[in-house]
Amino acid sequence: MSRFKYLVNCVECGDGNAINDMKNTARQITRETFLKWVDRASLAPIERSLGYERWPAHGLTMAGDWHIAYYRGKFQGVPAVFFVWSGIEYIFTEGK
Repeated sequence: MSRFKYLVNCVECGDGNAINDMKNTARQITRETFLKWVDRASLAPIERSLGYERWPAHGLTMAGDWHIAYYRGKFQGVPAVFFVWSGIEYIFTEGK
């Protein structure tokens, strides 16, 4: 299985219809399932940019933040997984 890499977030996307279609048809998944699909090297810089620590002993980790929701769906017709943080969708798809 090819791991999905970070593509874009909804703020940078410019295609609101694709974002809405993705959200309207997506299914919520667990963080564990989300991590099975994503390339961790692609996720790590996003976690750091959002202020998360790598280890719980150092502070809040993304895994420990119960406000984040994870989903599986399609973005512009392509399989994708995404998470929602503070109302912003961060979308991961197969690398091209």
